[in-house]
Amino acid sequence: MAQVEVVGVRIEFPSNQPVLILREINSPRFIPLWIGMPEASAISLALDAVEVPRPMTHDLLVDVIANFQDALTAVTITELQDGIFYALLQFANHDPVSARPSDAIALALRVGAPIFVADEVMDVAGQFITEEEGDEPADDQDSELAQFREFLDQIRPEDFS
Repeated sequence: MAQVEVVGVRIEFPSNQPVLILREINSPRFIPLWIGMPEASAISLALDAVEVPRPMTHDLLVDVIANFQDALTAVTITELQDGIFYALLQFANHDPVSARPSDAIALALRVGAPIFVADEVMDVAGQFITEEEGDEPADDQDSELAQFREFLDQIRPEDFS
């Protein structure tokens, strides 16, 4: 299992399709997930720690889980079938529950749960961002993200089907 972190959500032009960018921890390997606009908004709110006056759907689910005396312990992206990613919510006291990765990640960000990607999925969908010969070494996340944006300019969702 590869542990990943959320790098951010980027709107892909000209399609205006949000792309969730995950990076394998301690690795230059990234995985792009095309998601819906509502999920992109929910993830962005969590990343920016925005307080909303009333609970959004993901906030509500976090409260429901807590009221059932359980905790979300991890999220795992388990499969990639026909270009569609699948995830599991892992709980402390209950069986795992299937979820869309975007919803699972929105929950994980709200509670600080780790996010994992199955090795088989990372091997198929993960992309290495390498430095071009003569380039300065990438020593920070901004440089890695710039290289990944260049990669995103050339890749489309159909490439994963």
